[in-house]
Amino acid sequence: MANKSILGVFQEVDEAVTAADSLKDNGIEDFEVLTSTPYPEGAFGEKPSHHRLYVFPFIGACLGFSAAILITAGTQMAYPLVTGGKPLLALPSMFIICYEGTMLGAILFTIIGVVFESRLPRTGKLAPYDTRITEGYVGIGVDVPEDDVEKISNIFKEANAADVHLEAT
Repeated sequence: MANKSILGVFQEVDEAVTAADSLKDNGIEDFEVLTSTPYPEGAFGEKPSHHRLYVFPFIGACLGFSAAILITAGTQMAYPLVTGGKPLLALPSMFIICYEGTMLGAILFTIIGVVFESRLPRTGKLAPYDTRITEGYVGIGVDVPEDDVEKISNIFKEANAADVHLEAT
């Protein structure tokens, strides 16, 4: 049986908190809170979101540093030019290239990480949305089996929802 998306739109924050508490009392732990106001994470009792964005710049920096070492050392070893008994690998110039390669890798992978963690581009059906959320309303979105749609709609209505949107079929 397929899941349906339901969005309850609340004018007051207290009403949204009441609806979130009712959802948790009915065994629904996984819901999404949509708001234009920056409330602290967990203010509505939702699960904390986990991200892995910090991994992307680290991997990018390591790859950029490795590529810079390979390019500078590889070039100097492939075309050896011994000048006045100096070492074949010129470390001061390699440091500059390695720094730039590290930063370039970290920046590019950070951009990739932001796109990846933002789940862009979105594919498939989009969940219901109400433009009043940008005007200060609070939305609570839930994905539930079709059998529970009526129960969740009643929970939202009992919490004084301004509107309840169902996923278009």
